[in-house]
Amino acid sequence: MVLVLLLLPLLFLTTSTSSPSHNLSYPNFQHLNVKQTIAETKLNLKVKVKPFHTTKQPQENKKAKTETTSEKSESGKQKLKLFHRDKIPTFTISRDHRSRFNARIKRDSKRVAAVVRRIAGASGYEAEEFGSDVVSGMEQGSGEYFVRIGVGSPPKNQYVVIDSGSDIIWVQCQPCTQCYRQSDPVFNPGDSSSYSGVSCGSTVCSRVENAGCHEGRCKYEVSYGDGSYTKGTLALETVTLGGTVIQNVAIGCGHRNQGMFVGAAGLLGLGSGPMSFVGQLGGQTGSMFSYCLVSRGIESSGSLEFGRESVPVGASWVSLIHNPRAPSFYYIGLSGLGVGGLRVPISEDVFRLSELGEGGVVMDTGTAVTRLPVAAYDAFRDAFIAQTTNLPRTSSGVSIFDTCYDLNGFMTVRVPTISFYFLGGPILTLPARNFLIPVDDVGTFCFAFASSSSGLSIIGNIQQEGIEISVDGANGYVGFGPNVC
Repeated sequence: MVLVLLLLPLLFLTTSTSSPSHNLSYPNFQHLNVKQTIAETKLNLKVKVKPFHTTKQPQENKKAKTETTSEKSESGKQKLKLFHRDKIPTFTISRDHRSRFNARIKRDSKRVAAVVRRIAGASGYEAEEFGSDVVSGMEQGSGEYFVRIGVGSPPKNQYVVIDSGSDIIWVQCQPCTQCYRQSDPVFNPGDSSSYSGVSCGSTVCSRVENAGCHEGRCKYEVSYGDGSYTKGTLALETVTLGGTVIQNVAIGCGHRNQGMFVGAAGLLGLGSGPMSFVGQLGGQTGSMFSYCLVSRGIESSGSLEFGRESVPVGASWVSLIHNPRAPSFYYIGLSGLGVGGLRVPISEDVFRLSELGEGGVVMDTGTAVTRLPVAAYDAFRDAFIAQTTNLPRTSSGVSIFDTCYDLNGFMTVRVPTISFYFLGGPILTLPARNFLIPVDDVGTFCFAFASSSSGLSIIGNIQQEGIEISVDGANGYVGFGPNVC
Protein backbone atom coordinates (compact mmCIF):
# COMPACT_ATOMS: atom_id res chain seq x y z
CA MET A 1 0.00 0.00 0.00
CA VAL A 2 2.81 2.41 0.87
CA LEU A 3 4.47 1.78 -2.47
CA VAL A 4 1.24 2.45 -4.36
CA LEU A 5 0.68 5.70 -2.52
CA LEU A 6 4.17 6.89 -3.34
CA LEU A 7 3.71 6.08 -7.00
CA LEU A 8 0.31 7.77 -7.26
CA PRO A 9 0.58 11.05 -5.35
CA LEU A 10 -2.08 12.93 -7.28
CA LEU A 11 -5.52 11.47 -6.68
CA PHE A 12 -6.91 9.33 -3.90
CA LEU A 13 -10.42 7.98 -3.66
CA THR A 14 -11.51 5.95 -0.69
CA THR A 15 -14.74 4.84 0.89
CA SER A 16 -14.80 5.18 4.64
CA THR A 17 -16.34 2.34 6.63
CA SER A 18 -15.32 3.74 10.00
CA SER A 19 -15.60 6.98 11.88
CA PRO A 20 -15.13 10.06 9.64
CA SER A 21 -12.40 11.35 11.95
CA HIS A 22 -10.36 8.18 11.57
CA ASN A 23 -7.05 8.56 9.74
CA LEU A 24 -7.45 6.89 6.36
CA SER A 25 -5.06 5.01 4.14
CA TYR A 26 -3.88 7.92 2.05
CA PRO A 27 -0.88 10.16 2.83
CA ASN A 28 -1.46 13.14 5.09
CA PHE A 29 1.00 15.25 3.10
CA GLN A 30 1.97 15.74 -0.54
CA HIS A 31 4.82 17.46 -2.33
CA LEU A 32 4.08 20.32 -4.71
CA ASN A 33 6.66 20.84 -7.45
CA VAL A 34 6.95 24.62 -7.28
CA LYS A 35 9.45 25.03 -10.11
CA GLN A 36 7.43 22.93 -12.54
CA THR A 37 4.16 24.63 -11.61
CA ILE A 38 5.65 28.07 -12.24
CA ALA A 39 7.05 26.87 -15.57
CA GLU A 40 3.56 25.76 -16.59
CA THR A 41 2.29 29.32 -16.23
CA LYS A 42 4.27 30.17 -19.37
CA LEU A 43 2.00 29.99 -22.39
CA ASN A 44 2.87 27.58 -25.17
CA LEU A 45 0.13 28.37 -27.64
CA LYS A 46 0.40 25.48 -30.07
CA VAL A 47 -3.28 24.51 -30.23
CA LYS A 48 -4.35 24.65 -33.84
CA VAL A 49 -7.71 23.39 -34.96
CA LYS A 50 -8.14 22.78 -38.66
CA PRO A 51 -11.53 23.67 -40.12
CA PHE A 52 -13.92 20.94 -41.16
CA HIS A 53 -14.05 20.36 -44.90
CA THR A 54 -17.48 21.75 -45.60
CA THR A 55 -17.85 20.68 -49.22
CA LYS A 56 -19.14 17.22 -48.27
CA GLN A 57 -21.97 15.86 -46.22
CA PRO A 58 -21.13 15.06 -42.58
CA GLN A 59 -21.11 11.30 -43.10
CA GLU A 60 -18.52 11.66 -45.83
CA ASN A 61 -16.27 13.88 -43.79
CA LYS A 62 -15.69 12.08 -40.51
CA LYS A 63 -11.97 11.62 -40.95
CA ALA A 64 -11.31 15.28 -41.55
CA LYS A 65 -13.38 16.40 -38.59
CA THR A 66 -11.85 14.09 -36.06
CA GLU A 67 -8.28 14.95 -36.98
CA THR A 68 -7.74 17.63 -34.37
CA THR A 69 -10.93 17.93 -32.34
CA SER A 70 -11.36 14.39 -31.02
CA GLU A 71 -9.66 11.09 -30.48
CA LYS A 72 -10.74 7.50 -30.12
CA SER A 73 -11.20 6.23 -26.58
CA GLU A 74 -10.48 2.63 -25.62
CA SER A 75 -14.17 1.81 -26.06
CA GLY A 76 -14.06 3.09 -29.64
CA LYS A 77 -16.25 6.10 -28.84
CA GLN A 78 -15.25 9.62 -29.80
CA LYS A 79 -13.58 11.59 -27.05
CA LEU A 80 -13.80 15.31 -27.75
CA LYS A 81 -10.95 17.57 -26.76
CA LEU A 82 -11.72 20.29 -24.24
CA PHE A 83 -9.61 23.44 -24.35
CA HIS A 84 -9.13 25.95 -21.59
CA ARG A 85 -9.35 29.47 -22.97
CA ASP A 86 -5.67 30.11 -22.21
CA LYS A 87 -4.74 27.35 -24.68
CA ILE A 88 -6.53 28.92 -27.65
CA PRO A 89 -4.35 31.57 -29.32
CA THR A 90 -7.23 33.64 -30.71
CA PHE A 91 -8.84 33.85 -27.25
CA THR A 92 -5.75 34.84 -25.25
CA ILE A 93 -5.22 38.55 -24.66
CA SER A 94 -2.10 38.41 -22.50
CA ARG A 95 0.96 36.22 -22.18
CA ASP A 96 1.49 37.43 -18.61
CA HIS A 97 0.18 34.91 -16.09
CA ARG A 98 -0.79 37.46 -13.46
CA SER A 99 -2.88 39.41 -15.98
CA ARG A 100 -4.62 36.24 -17.14
CA PHE A 101 -5.16 35.19 -13.53
CA ASN A 102 -6.70 38.53 -12.57
CA ALA A 103 -9.00 38.39 -15.59
CA ARG A 104 -10.03 34.84 -14.67
CA ILE A 105 -10.89 35.84 -11.10
CA LYS A 106 -12.86 38.84 -12.35
CA ARG A 107 -14.88 36.54 -14.62
CA ASP A 108 -15.24 34.11 -11.75
CA SER A 109 -16.71 36.68 -9.40
CA LYS A 110 -19.33 37.53 -12.00
CA ARG A 111 -20.10 33.85 -12.52
CA VAL A 112 -20.59 33.19 -8.81
CA ALA A 113 -22.85 36.23 -8.46
CA ALA A 114 -24.88 34.97 -11.43
CA VAL A 115 -25.24 31.45 -10.05
CA VAL A 116 -26.27 32.66 -6.59
CA ARG A 117 -28.76 35.10 -8.04
CA ARG A 118 -30.22 32.56 -10.43
CA ILE A 119 -30.76 29.96 -7.73
CA ALA A 120 -32.26 32.59 -5.44
CA GLY A 121 -34.82 33.25 -8.17
CA ALA A 122 -34.00 36.94 -8.55
CA SER A 123 -34.91 38.72 -11.75
CA GLY A 124 -34.73 42.13 -13.28
CA TYR A 125 -30.99 42.56 -12.71
CA GLU A 126 -28.82 44.82 -14.77
CA ALA A 127 -25.27 44.20 -15.94
CA GLU A 128 -24.03 47.22 -13.98
CA GLU A 129 -24.92 45.47 -10.72
CA PHE A 130 -22.05 43.09 -11.27
CA GLY A 131 -19.33 45.70 -11.46
CA SER A 132 -18.60 46.52 -15.10
CA ASP A 133 -20.11 47.13 -18.49
CA VAL A 134 -20.58 44.26 -20.88
CA VAL A 135 -17.78 44.17 -23.43
CA SER A 136 -17.01 42.20 -26.53
CA GLY A 137 -16.12 38.56 -26.03
CA MET A 138 -12.71 39.08 -27.59
CA GLU A 139 -11.68 41.40 -24.75
CA GLN A 140 -12.98 39.36 -21.82
CA GLY A 141 -15.17 36.36 -21.33
CA SER A 142 -17.17 34.32 -18.90
CA GLY A 143 -16.42 30.99 -20.54
CA GLU A 144 -13.51 28.90 -19.27
CA TYR A 145 -13.65 25.64 -21.23
CA PHE A 146 -14.44 25.19 -24.90
CA VAL A 147 -15.16 22.37 -27.28
CA ARG A 148 -15.10 22.34 -31.07
CA ILE A 149 -18.35 21.24 -32.73
CA GLY A 150 -19.83 21.26 -36.22
CA VAL A 151 -23.17 22.97 -36.79
CA GLY A 152 -25.36 22.36 -39.83
CA SER A 153 -25.01 20.38 -43.07
CA PRO A 154 -22.33 20.62 -44.26
CA PRO A 155 -20.89 21.28 -40.77
CA LYS A 156 -19.43 24.66 -39.91
CA ASN A 157 -16.88 24.35 -37.12
CA GLN A 158 -17.45 26.52 -34.06
CA TYR A 159 -15.98 26.96 -30.59
CA VAL A 160 -18.67 26.78 -27.91
CA VAL A 161 -18.46 27.21 -24.15
CA ILE A 162 -19.39 24.14 -22.11
CA ASP A 163 -21.55 24.88 -19.09
CA SER A 164 -22.85 22.30 -16.63
CA GLY A 165 -25.31 24.84 -15.25
CA SER A 166 -27.07 25.72 -18.52
CA ASP A 167 -29.94 24.02 -20.31
CA ILE A 168 -29.76 25.27 -23.85
CA ILE A 169 -27.50 25.00 -26.88
CA TRP A 170 -27.09 28.11 -29.00
CA VAL A 171 -24.84 29.78 -31.54
CA GLN A 172 -24.81 33.23 -33.09
CA CYS A 173 -26.61 33.28 -36.44
CA GLN A 174 -26.94 35.35 -39.56
CA PRO A 175 -28.64 37.72 -40.10
CA CYS A 176 -27.01 39.22 -37.04
CA THR A 177 -28.93 42.22 -35.78
CA GLN A 178 -26.52 42.44 -32.85
CA CYS A 179 -23.56 40.09 -32.37
CA TYR A 180 -20.34 40.18 -30.40
CA ARG A 181 -17.10 39.20 -32.12
CA GLN A 182 -16.24 35.53 -32.42
CA SER A 183 -13.21 33.71 -33.80
CA ASP A 184 -15.10 31.71 -36.46
CA PRO A 185 -17.48 33.05 -39.11
CA VAL A 186 -20.99 33.49 -37.75
CA PHE A 187 -23.22 30.54 -38.67
CA ASN A 188 -25.54 31.17 -41.61
CA PRO A 189 -28.62 28.88 -41.48
CA GLY A 190 -29.23 29.60 -45.15
CA ASP A 191 -26.12 27.57 -45.97
CA SER A 192 -27.34 24.50 -44.09
CA SER A 193 -29.59 21.90 -45.71
CA SER A 194 -30.61 20.49 -42.30
CA TYR A 195 -31.80 23.72 -40.66
CA SER A 196 -35.48 23.76 -39.71
CA GLY A 197 -37.27 26.37 -37.62
CA VAL A 198 -39.43 25.10 -34.75
CA SER A 199 -43.15 25.92 -34.81
CA CYS A 200 -44.75 27.72 -31.88
CA GLY A 201 -47.11 24.85 -31.11
CA SER A 202 -44.46 22.16 -30.99
CA THR A 203 -43.54 20.16 -27.89
CA VAL A 204 -39.97 21.39 -28.21
CA CYS A 205 -41.06 25.02 -28.02
CA SER A 206 -43.10 24.33 -24.88
CA ARG A 207 -39.95 23.15 -23.09
CA VAL A 208 -38.19 26.49 -23.49
CA GLU A 209 -38.53 28.95 -20.64
CA ASN A 210 -39.86 32.34 -21.70
CA ALA A 211 -40.57 31.09 -25.22
CA GLY A 212 -42.27 33.49 -27.60
CA CYS A 213 -43.81 33.33 -31.03
CA HIS A 214 -43.28 35.36 -34.19
CA GLU A 215 -44.78 34.53 -37.57
CA GLY A 216 -45.41 30.97 -36.44
CA ARG A 217 -41.83 30.35 -35.32
CA CYS A 218 -40.69 29.67 -31.75
CA LYS A 219 -38.54 32.39 -30.23
CA TYR A 220 -36.19 32.00 -27.26
CA GLU A 221 -34.39 34.38 -24.95
CA VAL A 222 -31.73 33.58 -22.35
CA SER A 223 -30.07 36.07 -19.99
CA TYR A 224 -26.95 35.40 -17.93
CA GLY A 225 -25.98 37.00 -14.65
CA ASP A 226 -22.91 38.72 -16.09
CA GLY A 227 -25.10 40.81 -18.38
CA SER A 228 -24.76 38.54 -21.40
CA TYR A 229 -27.80 37.40 -23.33
CA THR A 230 -28.92 35.67 -26.52
CA LYS A 231 -32.22 36.09 -28.38
CA GLY A 232 -33.35 34.41 -31.56
CA THR A 233 -35.16 31.54 -33.21
CA LEU A 234 -35.35 27.98 -31.96
CA ALA A 235 -34.45 25.47 -34.65
CA LEU A 236 -33.72 21.81 -35.28
CA GLU A 237 -30.25 21.32 -36.67
CA THR A 238 -27.57 18.72 -37.18
CA VAL A 239 -24.68 18.85 -34.69
CA THR A 240 -21.42 17.03 -35.35
CA LEU A 241 -19.18 15.98 -32.46
CA GLY A 242 -15.94 14.46 -33.65
CA GLY A 243 -17.05 11.65 -35.95
CA THR A 244 -20.60 11.47 -34.58
CA VAL A 245 -23.44 13.13 -36.48
CA ILE A 246 -26.55 13.92 -34.43
CA GLN A 247 -29.65 15.08 -36.27
CA ASN A 248 -32.61 17.18 -35.10
CA VAL A 249 -30.93 18.81 -32.13
CA ALA A 250 -32.89 21.79 -30.80
CA ILE A 251 -30.57 24.79 -30.79
CA GLY A 252 -31.00 28.50 -30.37
CA CYS A 253 -30.10 30.49 -33.45
CA GLY A 254 -29.17 33.81 -31.89
CA HIS A 255 -29.76 36.93 -33.97
CA ARG A 256 -29.33 39.35 -31.06
CA ASN A 257 -26.50 38.50 -28.70
CA GLN A 258 -24.42 40.44 -26.28
CA GLY A 259 -21.87 39.15 -23.90
CA MET A 260 -18.55 37.92 -22.82
CA PHE A 261 -18.00 34.57 -24.45
CA VAL A 262 -14.32 35.07 -25.36
CA GLY A 263 -14.75 34.73 -29.09
CA ALA A 264 -16.84 31.57 -28.85
CA ALA A 265 -19.81 31.14 -31.18
CA GLY A 266 -22.15 30.20 -28.36
CA LEU A 267 -22.75 27.68 -25.63
CA LEU A 268 -23.21 23.92 -25.20
CA GLY A 269 -25.45 23.41 -22.19
CA LEU A 270 -24.65 20.26 -20.19
CA GLY A 271 -27.19 20.84 -17.40
CA SER A 272 -29.72 18.28 -16.25
CA GLY A 273 -32.78 19.85 -17.92
CA PRO A 274 -34.57 18.47 -21.00
CA MET A 275 -33.28 21.14 -23.39
CA SER A 276 -29.60 20.68 -22.56
CA PHE A 277 -27.43 18.63 -24.89
CA VAL A 278 -27.38 15.78 -22.37
CA GLY A 279 -31.15 15.96 -21.93
CA GLN A 280 -31.82 15.91 -25.66
CA LEU A 281 -29.57 12.93 -26.30
CA GLY A 282 -31.44 11.09 -23.55
CA GLY A 283 -31.74 7.43 -24.43
CA GLN A 284 -28.87 7.59 -26.92
CA THR A 285 -26.38 8.16 -24.12
CA GLY A 286 -28.30 7.05 -21.04
CA SER A 287 -27.95 10.67 -19.85
CA MET A 288 -24.33 9.89 -19.06
CA PHE A 289 -21.21 11.84 -19.86
CA SER A 290 -17.67 12.18 -18.57
CA TYR A 291 -15.25 15.07 -18.65
CA CYS A 292 -11.77 15.98 -17.56
CA LEU A 293 -10.74 19.60 -17.18
CA VAL A 294 -7.11 20.55 -17.78
CA SER A 295 -5.88 24.12 -17.87
CA ARG A 296 -2.19 23.86 -17.07
CA GLY A 297 0.52 21.80 -18.72
CA ILE A 298 2.63 22.21 -21.82
CA GLU A 299 0.73 20.01 -24.26
CA SER A 300 -2.34 19.03 -22.29
CA SER A 301 -6.00 19.24 -23.24
CA GLY A 302 -9.07 18.01 -21.46
CA SER A 303 -11.76 15.68 -22.75
CA LEU A 304 -15.53 15.33 -23.03
CA GLU A 305 -17.27 12.06 -23.85
CA PHE A 306 -20.93 11.03 -23.96
CA GLY A 307 -22.58 7.67 -23.37
CA ARG A 308 -22.41 4.77 -20.96
CA GLU A 309 -19.12 3.63 -22.48
CA SER A 310 -17.55 6.87 -21.26
CA VAL A 311 -17.97 5.94 -17.61
CA PRO A 312 -14.81 4.36 -16.14
CA VAL A 313 -14.81 1.15 -14.14
CA GLY A 314 -13.87 1.76 -10.52
CA ALA A 315 -15.21 5.29 -10.14
CA SER A 316 -16.29 6.37 -6.67
CA TRP A 317 -19.96 7.38 -6.86
CA VAL A 318 -21.80 10.12 -4.98
CA SER A 319 -25.56 10.65 -5.16
CA LEU A 320 -26.92 13.68 -6.98
CA ILE A 321 -29.46 15.76 -5.10
CA HIS A 322 -32.37 17.33 -6.97
CA ASN A 323 -33.21 20.94 -6.21
CA PRO A 324 -36.57 21.95 -7.73
CA ARG A 325 -35.53 25.59 -7.42
CA ALA A 326 -32.50 25.01 -9.65
CA PRO A 327 -33.11 21.80 -11.67
CA SER A 328 -30.32 22.53 -14.15
CA PHE A 329 -27.53 22.34 -11.58
CA TYR A 330 -25.78 19.23 -10.32
CA TYR A 331 -26.02 19.18 -6.52
CA ILE A 332 -24.05 16.66 -4.48
CA GLY A 333 -23.97 15.74 -0.80
CA LEU A 334 -20.87 17.09 0.91
CA SER A 335 -20.56 16.26 4.60
CA GLY A 336 -17.20 17.75 5.49
CA LEU A 337 -13.65 18.82 4.66
CA GLY A 338 -10.28 17.40 5.63
CA VAL A 339 -6.77 18.83 6.00
CA GLY A 340 -3.75 16.60 6.46
CA GLY A 341 -5.90 13.49 6.91
CA LEU A 342 -7.92 15.05 9.75
CA ARG A 343 -11.52 16.11 9.43
CA VAL A 344 -12.09 19.81 10.12
CA PRO A 345 -14.76 20.39 12.80
CA ILE A 346 -17.54 21.77 10.60
CA SER A 347 -21.20 20.91 11.05
CA GLU A 348 -22.75 18.94 8.18
CA ASP A 349 -25.67 21.36 8.32
CA VAL A 350 -23.46 24.01 6.69
CA PHE A 351 -23.52 22.00 3.44
CA ARG A 352 -27.09 20.71 3.56
CA LEU A 353 -29.70 21.64 0.95
CA SER A 354 -32.77 22.92 2.75
CA GLU A 355 -36.36 21.99 1.95
CA LEU A 356 -36.74 25.49 0.49
CA GLY A 357 -33.91 24.85 -1.97
CA GLU A 358 -31.38 27.02 -0.15
CA GLY A 359 -27.76 26.18 0.53
CA GLY A 360 -26.38 22.88 -0.69
CA VAL A 361 -23.32 22.10 -2.82
CA VAL A 362 -23.19 22.56 -6.60
CA MET A 363 -20.55 21.19 -8.97
CA ASP A 364 -19.99 23.78 -11.68
CA THR A 365 -17.66 23.81 -14.68
CA GLY A 366 -18.14 27.56 -15.13
CA THR A 367 -16.95 28.58 -11.65
CA ALA A 368 -13.16 28.54 -11.19
CA VAL A 369 -12.59 28.81 -7.42
CA THR A 370 -14.52 26.71 -4.90
CA ARG A 371 -16.74 28.87 -2.68
CA LEU A 372 -17.71 27.91 0.86
CA PRO A 373 -19.98 29.56 3.43
CA VAL A 374 -18.00 31.82 5.75
CA ALA A 375 -18.12 29.52 8.80
CA ALA A 376 -16.89 26.53 6.80
CA TYR A 377 -14.22 28.48 4.95
CA ASP A 378 -12.76 30.09 8.07
CA ALA A 379 -12.37 26.77 9.88
CA PHE A 380 -11.00 25.09 6.73
CA ARG A 381 -8.48 27.87 6.04
CA ASP A 382 -7.32 28.01 9.65
CA ALA A 383 -6.70 24.25 9.66
CA PHE A 384 -4.59 24.62 6.51
CA ILE A 385 -2.60 27.52 7.95
CA ALA A 386 -1.95 25.53 11.13
CA GLN A 387 -0.34 22.77 9.06
CA THR A 388 1.73 25.05 6.79
CA THR A 389 3.77 26.95 9.37
CA ASN A 390 6.85 25.70 7.51
CA LEU A 391 5.97 27.89 4.49
CA PRO A 392 6.64 31.64 4.30
CA ARG A 393 3.38 33.62 4.17
CA THR A 394 2.96 36.79 2.10
CA SER A 395 2.13 39.94 4.00
CA SER A 396 -1.26 40.32 2.32
CA GLY A 397 -3.75 38.38 0.24
CA VAL A 398 -4.12 38.44 -3.52
CA SER A 399 -7.44 39.21 -5.17
CA ILE A 400 -10.16 37.05 -3.55
CA PHE A 401 -7.57 34.94 -1.70
CA ASP A 402 -6.59 35.75 1.88
CA THR A 403 -4.02 32.99 2.39
CA CYS A 404 -0.96 33.18 0.15
CA TYR A 405 2.68 32.08 0.31
CA ASP A 406 5.97 33.30 -1.12
CA LEU A 407 7.53 30.19 -2.62
CA ASN A 408 10.09 31.98 -4.77
CA GLY A 409 13.30 29.95 -4.79
CA PHE A 410 11.71 26.68 -3.65
CA MET A 411 11.98 23.56 -5.82
CA THR A 412 9.28 21.58 -3.99
CA VAL A 413 7.28 22.12 -0.82
CA ARG A 414 5.50 19.75 1.54
CA VAL A 415 1.79 20.57 1.98
CA PRO A 416 -1.06 18.85 3.84
CA THR A 417 -3.60 16.97 1.74
CA ILE A 418 -7.05 18.47 1.17
CA SER A 419 -10.07 16.15 1.16
CA PHE A 420 -13.78 16.32 0.41
CA TYR A 421 -15.93 14.01 2.56
CA PHE A 422 -19.11 13.03 0.73
CA LEU A 423 -22.36 11.66 2.10
CA GLY A 424 -22.35 7.90 1.91
CA GLY A 425 -18.65 7.50 2.62
CA PRO A 426 -16.52 8.42 -0.44
CA ILE A 427 -13.59 10.71 0.24
CA LEU A 428 -11.83 12.62 -2.54
CA THR A 429 -8.29 13.81 -1.80
CA LEU A 430 -7.15 16.49 -4.22
CA PRO A 431 -3.83 16.80 -6.01
CA ALA A 432 -1.70 19.54 -4.45
CA ARG A 433 -1.86 21.62 -7.64
CA ASN A 434 -5.65 21.82 -7.22
CA PHE A 435 -5.54 23.75 -3.97
CA LEU A 436 -2.25 25.69 -3.92
CA ILE A 437 -2.04 27.63 -7.17
CA PRO A 438 0.34 30.23 -8.66
CA VAL A 439 -1.12 33.72 -9.02
CA ASP A 440 1.96 35.12 -10.77
CA ASP A 441 5.08 33.72 -12.40
CA VAL A 442 7.53 34.62 -9.61
CA GLY A 443 6.44 32.25 -6.88
CA THR A 444 3.33 33.63 -5.16
CA PHE A 445 0.94 30.75 -4.45
CA CYS A 446 -2.49 31.01 -2.84
CA PHE A 447 -4.88 28.64 -1.09
CA ALA A 448 -7.43 28.26 -3.90
CA PHE A 449 -10.68 28.54 -1.95
CA ALA A 450 -12.78 31.55 -1.07
CA SER A 451 -15.60 32.42 1.28
CA SER A 452 -19.09 33.37 0.21
CA SER A 453 -21.74 35.32 2.08
CA SER A 454 -24.27 33.00 0.47
CA GLY A 455 -25.16 29.67 2.05
CA LEU A 456 -24.45 28.01 -1.31
CA SER A 457 -21.21 26.04 -1.76
CA ILE A 458 -19.77 25.68 -5.27
CA ILE A 459 -17.06 23.18 -6.21
CA GLY A 460 -15.18 24.99 -8.96
CA ASN A 461 -13.18 23.86 -11.94
CA ILE A 462 -9.75 24.46 -10.38
CA GLN A 463 -10.55 21.78 -7.81
CA GLN A 464 -11.91 19.51 -10.58
CA GLU A 465 -8.87 19.78 -12.86
CA GLY A 466 -7.17 16.55 -13.86
CA ILE A 467 -9.81 14.35 -12.19
CA GLU A 468 -12.00 12.14 -14.35
CA ILE A 469 -15.60 13.12 -13.52
CA SER A 470 -18.65 11.21 -14.73
CA VAL A 471 -22.31 12.20 -14.53
CA ASP A 472 -25.04 9.54 -14.56
CA GLY A 473 -28.12 11.72 -14.79
CA ALA A 474 -30.54 8.84 -15.34
CA ASN A 475 -29.63 7.10 -12.09
CA GLY A 476 -28.67 10.21 -10.15
CA TYR A 477 -24.95 9.86 -9.49
CA VAL A 478 -21.67 11.64 -10.11
CA GLY A 479 -18.45 9.63 -10.17
CA PHE A 480 -14.85 10.60 -9.42
CA GLY A 481 -11.82 8.83 -10.86
CA PRO A 482 -10.31 6.37 -10.64
CA ASN A 483 -8.00 7.78 -13.29
CA VAL A 484 -6.18 11.07 -13.54
CA CYS A 485 -6.03 12.78 -16.91
